[in-house]
Amino acid sequence: MEVYLTDIAAFLPNNPVTNEQMELIIGKTSGVSSRIRRIILQNNGIGLRHYAIDPQSGKSTHTNAEMTAEAVRRLNPYPDFLLRDISCLCCGTSTPDQFMPGHASMVHGELGNPPCEAVSTSGVCISGMAALKYAFANVAAGIVQNAVATGSELASSFFHLQRHQQEQKSNFVPGKKTTLSFNAEFLKWMLSDGAGAAFLDNRPAPDRLSLRIEWIEQLSFANELETCMYAGAIKNEKGKLKGWREFDSLQQAISTNCFSIQQDVKLLNQEIGKTAVGRALSVVMKRRNLSASDVDWFLPHYSSEYFKDEFYHRLKDKGFDIPMDKWFTNLRTKGNTGAASIYIILDELFHSGKIKKNQKLLCFVPESGRFSICYMLLAVV
Repeated sequence: MEVYLTDIAAFLPNNPVTNEQMELIIGKTSGVSSRIRRIILQNNGIGLRHYAIDPQSGKSTHTNAEMTAEAVRRLNPYPDFLLRDISCLCCGTSTPDQFMPGHASMVHGELGNPPCEAVSTSGVCISGMAALKYAFANVAAGIVQNAVATGSELASSFFHLQRHQQEQKSNFVPGKKTTLSFNAEFLKWMLSDGAGAAFLDNRPAPDRLSLRIEWIEQLSFANELETCMYAGAIKNEKGKLKGWREFDSLQQAISTNCFSIQQDVKLLNQEIGKTAVGRALSVVMKRRNLSASDVDWFLPHYSSEYFKDEFYHRLKDKGFDIPMDKWFTNLRTKGNTGAASIYIILDELFHSGKIKKNQKLLCFVPESGRFSICYMLLAVV
């Protein structure tokens, strides 16, 4: 059975935050923080982002579940649509509000719609695509007539000044630097908050263009590569993770910055391009008989402009040359919102008036958690 994206919506909390305003909201962590900030922002190309934090009080303005529910409420897939029409709710995030219950259950609770299937997918950026693929498979199999898939992130709470102050105090040793590691500091200037939602139906929209899902391919390379992005653990010299429950006490875990989101930046630079393109795309091209000439729009989710040229040249080296004028991203104005990013990119393009009937959209979502890569092909109908 064919499956269509008949509407896409996004929610970005509060007013856009400029590079100059960032430290006023999420705070400085050390004397060298501003220098690191300048270097990272110069490379990542992000000019605006959103935080679910009140700039005056420093208090959170939204939970992850609240942001996600707001994105779902903004969907309008057909005339007279009501939330009670949703048959299946699939929600992906790497930053849920709690360990349990599942994120989808919390979103369902916020929405208050009648009983429906609710499925949570975890991971990092790929979790939003995993939710979409579950929804796609459910509708394609005829199990449900429709489904809503979401991707969302609430990253700012990890970077807020008070948390880092607590961690630095716990880490203090006279004569020793008390700053967060660069691996944690790096992500502070990269990630922000947002949510997106997509409505999947077994029929195209009656009154406008829809996006037919041709296929979704998702590949993990965790069998070959060690962990690159993580939280709730520390990474040792051998590349192994020690989870927070393995520490003797919660205080000991906090003292190691265990609860910060961290990125092995060296491993990221070394592997993301050749894995996401060199290895993953080769499999997809062969499996789906895919060529660059099939693609009218390329929607890449990359964490930083720093990787844009590398991705382009690696694609070209694979004989998959997509001119830059076919690339569509809103990283500069919406920020890197992890699992929500591809939804927020799709939302902007879908409602822009730029897409035309019979065009093909290739979505590209690399995840550095332990290197999972996703490609999705959509047809405009």
